[in-house]
Amino acid sequence: MTGETMRQDIEHEADELVIVLELALGTSVEVRRRFDQAWARGFEVASASDDGYRLRRQSDGAVLPVSFPPDDVRRSRSPRS
Repeated sequence: MTGETMRQDIEHEADELVIVLELALGTSVEVRRRFDQAWARGFEVASASDDGYRLRRQSDGAVLPVSFPPDDVRRSRSPRS
């Protein structure tokens, strides 16, 4: 492995790590619905890992049984007036 190849691998891994750790635990988020690609409110980050985010439903505190990729989770936006 050359120095250039190793540097590219490290940069790629660092980029992935930044994406996963972008939202802190407890952050109020929206998740992209799989059936219509719209954003659903009412969740918070329960945990983060290499697989993505585990989310907690704010209405009842239940942690959803699947991980969501970082591209499908965003910080909650203010409701429109």
